Amino acid sequence: MSPLAIDVSGLTKNYGGRAVVDHIDLQVGAGRICGFLGPNGSGKTTTIRMLCGLLTPDAGSGQCLGLDIIQEARAIKRQVGYMTQKFGLYDDLSIRQNLDFVARLFGLAQRRAAVDLALERLGLTARQQQLAGTLSGGWKQRLALAACLIHEPRLLLLDEPTAGVDPKARRDFWDQIHQLAAQGITVLVSTHYMDEAERCHDLVYIAYGNILARGSEREIIESSNLKVWSIEGQGVQALLEPLKAAPGVLSVAAFGNAVHVAGQDGELVEQALKNVRQQPGLRVTPTEANLEDVFISLIARAQDNFSAAGDRLGVDA
Repeated sequence: MSPLAIDVSGLTKNYGGRAVVDHIDLQVGAGRICGFLGPNGSGKTTTIRMLCGLLTPDAGSGQCLGLDIIQEARAIKRQVGYMTQKFGLYDDLSIRQNLDFVARLFGLAQRRAAVDLALERLGLTARQQQLAGTLSGGWKQRLALAACLIHEPRLLLLDEPTAGVDPKARRDFWDQIHQLAAQGITVLVSTHYMDEAERCHDLVYIAYGNILARGSEREIIESSNLKVWSIEGQGVQALLEPLKAAPGVLSVAAFGNAVHVAGQDGELVEQALKNVRQQPGLRVTPTEANLEDVFISLIARAQDNFSAAGDRLGVDA
């Protein structure tokens, strides 16, 4: 077992009477890539900001890189690289000028050498004089990652870093992440993409401020106990809404030309599929659950903390 780079328990943050992060426990081993998944508003960004010292938890305790997340938040910031959802550097500065600015913020003694290394590491040397505002999404992503790495952090916190970039840029980015992990850098990365989740060593799924599942991809799928059927054929899309309302059905999702129907009670799902089987031109076959099946079904069973807060506060949530 590798030592833990992140080890927190009971982490909580409230806004307006609502627990955006609700007493979560999170452990990530050093040198591991942990995928942090969940829908928008689930508490991913709030958790990441508490881990890197940008937000103070309302409750909870623990360590990040061996440092207390509350008492030593300032020291944690110097050892963490945090990449935000939106590009946060200056459009009217060049790539080199942006990296030099970040190096100044960290007070790096060998600033020029650090900038040169960051440029080389991310393949930015040839473009170093280009204004950041003229870069494509993929090149902005590279610049943002270079800025995260310039002070040689031990932990990377990446908040939906590949949103809005093309598939090749996403693949190149993940190749870089795995190279960094091989060097001993720990990575906690939030994402909505299932193909990216499959490239992580470990996964944590959070919804409505609570962790609903954790483990490897295989562990999460096996522990879900989901029974899944695939429906293919003419007019399959028309089945989506009726099946979603059927007893025992936890998720119904389109996958290309097929629809996956999943639930934990196989008999109830079979009953829901009885009429479908009688329709000509449709094929219903059992299939294996995938991560998307599992995560959609988890959301179907989770309690919306926003609605609960609205009930307590007497407002329409």
